[in-house]
Amino acid sequence: MAWPTHIVAVSGIVENEQGQILLVKTQHGGWVCPGGQVEVGENLMDALIREIKEESGIEVVVSHIFGVFSNTGVHKWHDGVTGVPTKVMLDFVCKPVGGQLCTSEETSDCRWVAKDQALNLITAPAIRARYQAYLEFDGKTQYIDYVTKPNFEVKLNRTI
Repeated sequence: MAWPTHIVAVSGIVENEQGQILLVKTQHGGWVCPGGQVEVGENLMDALIREIKEESGIEVVVSHIFGVFSNTGVHKWHDGVTGVPTKVMLDFVCKPVGGQLCTSEETSDCRWVAKDQALNLITAPAIRARYQAYLEFDGKTQYIDYVTKPNFEVKLNRTI
């Protein structure tokens, strides 16, 4: 029997006391909320805290989950050869507790942005949909199933 292959990823909307959101500019994805893949043997919270620190220099505590997202499309990575499997992404609200803004090997810029201005920087449709789920969060977790290639398309959008 072959086990299914999925990428599990986490992302954090880091909101400071001034109501600003932490955004990072990646090499391939433009402006996004920090996050990334969960490593083998790593729990979701540790992965999220690690990814945010690595990408932005900011230390956080995880508050609550607001969205679960599936990219059920299978496509090729930026190299045009490597297949990218289905992704399951869990997005959380986080609070900063320390650290200093800094870039990394994965990020070329990072900054605090007014909550209502973040969509002016975020251009990727999937990231915009996930940020919109955060803006609309009313205590019910959003679930969105989408594909990004060849075009962005939402296949399912509901609360769970």
